[in-house]
Amino acid sequence: MHWTRFTREEFTTPRTSPPYPPGYRRERVELVRSGRSPEDLAREFEASAGAIRNWVKQADVDECVRSDGPTTDEREEVRRLKRENRRLRMERDIPPKAAAWFARESDSIPGRGSSS
Repeated sequence: MHWTRFTREEFTTPRTSPPYPPGYRRERVELVRSGRSPEDLAREFEASAGAIRNWVKQADVDECVRSDGPTTDEREEVRRLKRENRRLRMERDIPPKAAAWFARESDSIPGRGSSS
């Protein structure tokens, strides 16, 4: 049996939805902004304190309160471009691989005029 080694990019599970809905995140961000600590919220709700802090930071970036990271729209654009890049690379690589496969196959099949 021949084992193939996959790179991380080739073998990733696509995300179907974020673990917490946007409304849930917004509510936790507003609670932090109203004076509650992420640690208190983590004890009361399921999300971790670190996740809540990240949501607050991302909300601040999206609302131009901070400028030390990409906005949610910019992150989505990067994800979209990476997916497109991956698809284009695959499309680029298919014709040479197919040609090599057909060349190997045609070498292994004897020609019609062959007496062997």
